[in-house]
Amino acid sequence: MEKGNTKILTVEEEKKLRQPIDEFVGNIQKKIDALRVDGIDKVISLQNTLDGVKRDRSLTQGEKENRIATLRTEIEMAKGVDAKNKDEISKLIAEAEAYLKEHFDEEYYKPVKESCDQEKVLAKEKYNQKLVELKKEHEENLKKLSDSQEIKDENYVYKNRLFDAKLQLQNDLQAVKDRRHEAFSHKYHLIDLLRMSKFTFMESRAQKWENYKYTFNKRSFLLQNGLYIAIILIFIALCIITPIVKGAPLLTYNNVLNILQQASPRMFLALGVAALILLAGTDLSIGRMVGMGMTAATIIMHQGVNTGGVFGHIFDFTGMPLVGRIVLALVACVVLCTFFTTIAGFFTAKFKMHPFISTMSNMLVIFGLVTYATKGVSFGAIEPVIPNMIIPKLNGFPTIILWAVAAIVIVWFIWNKTTFGKNLYAVGGNPEAAAVSGISVFAVTVGAFVMAGILYGFGSWLECIRMVGSGSAAYGQGWEMDAIAACVVGGVSFTGGIGKISGVVVGVCIFTALTYSLTILGIDTNLQFVFSGIIILVAVTLDCLKYVQKK
Repeated sequence: MEKGNTKILTVEEEKKLRQPIDEFVGNIQKKIDALRVDGIDKVISLQNTLDGVKRDRSLTQGEKENRIATLRTEIEMAKGVDAKNKDEISKLIAEAEAYLKEHFDEEYYKPVKESCDQEKVLAKEKYNQKLVELKKEHEENLKKLSDSQEIKDENYVYKNRLFDAKLQLQNDLQAVKDRRHEAFSHKYHLIDLLRMSKFTFMESRAQKWENYKYTFNKRSFLLQNGLYIAIILIFIALCIITPIVKGAPLLTYNNVLNILQQASPRMFLALGVAALILLAGTDLSIGRMVGMGMTAATIIMHQGVNTGGVFGHIFDFTGMPLVGRIVLALVACVVLCTFFTTIAGFFTAKFKMHPFISTMSNMLVIFGLVTYATKGVSFGAIEPVIPNMIIPKLNGFPTIILWAVAAIVIVWFIWNKTTFGKNLYAVGGNPEAAAVSGISVFAVTVGAFVMAGILYGFGSWLECIRMVGSGSAAYGQGWEMDAIAACVVGGVSFTGGIGKISGVVVGVCIFTALTYSLTILGIDTNLQFVFSGIIILVAVTLDCLKYVQKK
């Protein structure tokens, strides 16, 4: 069938176009396979046999050693044959690839692609024609009816027919899409056989891009990325508005560094709570732990004798070496935060208590204890040389960012490369199935809380150094919302078992940048809470929609 200058190919015609290509490459493939029989194919077969012998417990040690020695000798001989045939195989592969490059696209893929494009047009024309016919038939049927129930039934039948027509169009378009994708993939199937699954970088990228286009779904794309698109549009608007209102651009080098500097301590908090959200939990005590850590660190690293007391006692750490005070402050922050998160983790894991309750209790206890012990006063500044020792600026670059990068790398490694990380995903996805498979849900849950406490401790210590002290019980109020929101915006699902470290990083940067931008623009802090609340609501709504769609 022809339409304009483009011919729509039948299945038989498409096979005829592909036949000479398959025959030419197939003949070369047979020669290559013959050369590989006593070479690489034999090496692989013998290696598998060798691995089986090593695991075979029915053999005596002597028998096992004899067989292994024999197999290794045969493997070396097969490798020799493979090395001997390597140049001949390479020449044959090059010949086949040259033929594919010259003939595949022009003589096969391009005609199939043009045919598919035309088939899509015809499918849509057929659908539109069907709609006209259904509408005409529906109107004629309505003229014959007078009873309201019969009219209602006819409308219902008409809607069903419209749905069937749309479903048929989708099926036709999908069939065309499948056909074009199969034609594209056939070239890489032939290369796969020739090279034994070894593709170049560009070939791998081409296949990934094709697979992305093939599996692309607009609804899924918007569910996954709709919030990011909206936030990007907000940032673009802010970048346009800020120079007009303030007379200075928003995206400058210094502003970007300031955003990353502010985001760095918060990154530790978000990475900590991300693991708890991965377990379908949360942590409401983050802000109070920051206040507790800031207070403890300020007291230890205070410039001179503390002016305030803890339970009426005035601490004086000036007799200690400065490095010792810095290390002690870090240890104190980590121990205090880990102590309280471990308590929350124990109650959550042991008594199946929801983290909302256990961490809310922590929040109240910590705030009450720190406020009562310190009378709610701020402890002033730390030694002014400490920030330059721990987080100096090198040519204007704040090295506190490197601390955050180190935390990201370590936590990524734990999540993706350790047994604990794999268990974390398993327990978050389905704790009952994880328990049946032998995973200790108790240990994983408590471990996640302990890891969170360590990260909170580091975060509060760094924040104390960044702010040069000023620790108080009230510091960090509301930070738990920022950390949780950053995780949710970054794709860590409250349903459990879904999330990536890269998403957490993006979420923290988004929230910090948004807050910074609105502050520069002079937006009231209370209105900034409104923006944050809307973003959180949209993020969780999209997450719930994805969950419902999967169910």
